[in-house]
Amino acid sequence: MGDGLLPKTIRWVGGLDGCVELIDQTLLPSDLKLLSCSDLTTLLEAIGSLRIRGAPALGVAAAMGVVLGVRDAGTEPEFFEKLDEACESLARSRPTAVNLFWALRRMRNKADALRGSPVRRMVEGLLEEAEAIRREDAATCRAIGERGRQLIRPGGGVLTHCNAGWLAASEYGTALSVLYAAHEAGVRFRVYATETRPLLQGSRLTAWELSRAGLDVTVICDSMVGHLMREGRIDLVIVGADRIAANGDTANKIGTYGIAVLARYHGIDFYVAAPRSTFDLQIASGADIQIEYRSADEIRRGFGRRTAPEEVACWNPAFDVTPAELIRGMITEEGVIEPVSPEKIRVFAGRGLQ
Repeated sequence: MGDGLLPKTIRWVGGLDGCVELIDQTLLPSDLKLLSCSDLTTLLEAIGSLRIRGAPALGVAAAMGVVLGVRDAGTEPEFFEKLDEACESLARSRPTAVNLFWALRRMRNKADALRGSPVRRMVEGLLEEAEAIRREDAATCRAIGERGRQLIRPGGGVLTHCNAGWLAASEYGTALSVLYAAHEAGVRFRVYATETRPLLQGSRLTAWELSRAGLDVTVICDSMVGHLMREGRIDLVIVGADRIAANGDTANKIGTYGIAVLARYHGIDFYVAAPRSTFDLQIASGADIQIEYRSADEIRRGFGRRTAPEEVACWNPAFDVTPAELIRGMITEEGVIEPVSPEKIRVFAGRGLQ
């Protein structure tokens, strides 16, 4: 996928007095517009309203949000007070995506290493760290694509759910990076993208960016997955992840678990693509993953039109957890974890795949 095809999903523009610039994903696919966030409040609104989303991109947003939160500090005590406030606000914004928390820890560690420096130098150091996180994420996503592209079969059908592509990361994405890498290598195949209810990240975002990159993509309703598999149109499923527990249980967009169950029944390989920062060895299993619940109006009044009676309750978990035993392998920047086991995950998270 060429760098000129899309603007960067998120980047810092200017020096210390600059801003965070991001693609407003709530306007896609009809309008491609950039949003400038010059203060933490604006960025927090963008995160909460899903103008910026996707686990890797949220890590970058969190790092840059810390810079917005501390750059007006005049003294070292004020700097660290603002640092705490910014990190606490960002941590509350999206509880499931572990990349966000990983980035906040990294920014705190950088700030601690700079104690005793002039305040301006501390802010500069945090901006340098945030920029490094963005660059590293782009390189990591590219590596995931290269590691996984051999899984794509010429003439085959690949199913993906939600959006784990260019729009969900600094560049390239995780699950979609595998598709981009295979496409660039000359492999031709068809992608099936679920709509991904209730906010349609698959039809609005995944189909949009894949079609712009020249891939053969077909949108299906979420409820069509089983029928599509039964007809033999799919031979591989690749999805992203928002948090992976120590045993391999994986949190991803709601509906992923059902797809994994269907894939197992139909004998279709189910893979998760994710960077090291998505693995959370502090939790033993998926039972410990905090699931984000979003507004009922995302179901009741999706995109401004009422589609359910006002008096009827709507249940809206944003994520579900797929058990490790349903996952054939995990595509990482170091290689593919296969089979998925706590032992292999510990080796990868600690020292890289061996």
